Amino acid sequence: MNDYLDLLCKMISIPSLSREEAEAVSMIAGFLDARGLPVRRKGNNLWLDSADVNPQDASKKVLLLNAHVDTVRPAASYTRDPFFPSVEDGAIYGLGSNDDGGSVVALLAAWEQLVSREQPYRLIWTATAEEEICGSGGLEMILDEFPQVTLGIFGEPTGMQMAVAEKGLLVLDCVASGVSGHAAREEGVNAIYKAIEDICWFKSYKFPKVSPYLGPVKMSVTMISAGTQHNVVPDGCRFVVDVRPNGLYTNQEIVDTIRANVGCSVNPRSMRHKSSHISEDNPVVLRGRSIGLESYGSPTTSNQTLVDFPCLKIGPGESSRSHKADEFIMVSEIEGAVETYVKLLDNLQI
Repeated sequence: MNDYLDLLCKMISIPSLSREEAEAVSMIAGFLDARGLPVRRKGNNLWLDSADVNPQDASKKVLLLNAHVDTVRPAASYTRDPFFPSVEDGAIYGLGSNDDGGSVVALLAAWEQLVSREQPYRLIWTATAEEEICGSGGLEMILDEFPQVTLGIFGEPTGMQMAVAEKGLLVLDCVASGVSGHAAREEGVNAIYKAIEDICWFKSYKFPKVSPYLGPVKMSVTMISAGTQHNVVPDGCRFVVDVRPNGLYTNQEIVDTIRANVGCSVNPRSMRHKSSHISEDNPVVLRGRSIGLESYGSPTTSNQTLVDFPCLKIGPGESSRSHKADEFIMVSEIEGAVETYVKLLDNLQI
């Protein structure tokens, strides 16, 4: 296990902000190569494929492991050097230790253990870039390198409990249109008043399907802008709506419902950030329950938003530590994660 902990410390010591992961990825690739592992690389993304170790795996269903190597920028309130890995009282401190380096190394250690014996699936470990910005140079860049994926395991700090559902994200740019005129006369059509009607709809409308883990679809008007000066009736009012899908609707279904009920134009900034919801009867969820893991719904997004196959988010560390100053992860959390991953996936029929 010490080799993997050393790898995590080296990852912390090399800044790997989103789109700036190249040096850290090269270091990880060198670590894997030195272990005789058949590492592949595309951009700032790495993967190991069990079919390169055990050729008979090539025809099996694919189980994908994923964690990300990029980090956010360090918070200004850090009291430690964010790029100096220090180990104190069983904790490893440093930027990216909890989110998401602990998952990177724990999934790697689990991959090595699992491929050392025959499994009923083809196991692919990936360490990818640009997760924190949901960039196109991350997981999406390499998905077409693999056969169709049957199941995904996404390593993120969940306290090694099963996030069986994850909220998505839609950001909508809305424009209510009116007709300009002089405010002192009965002229024009006030776009602000038209926007108010639509904003009231966003405030009051409830999508019928409610997730037992994520609750209802949540819509929040978060920005508004209109008018040029006090005596001109505004002919346009722009506002932004933050929508958090709950796994029971596709993004397109949500947008179609909104457009059918409001008068303003509705333009999603992106349709890529999908919510996810894995079946309670999926073999990995059933196995997780059998070994004592609990299920919950995650309010934070991950690379799961980019995929269409069933997936489970589970990893060492705690989400509450992510993106905060003096980030850390416990050595015991990483060690326990490896053990849990192996119990969860060994000989799993997917």
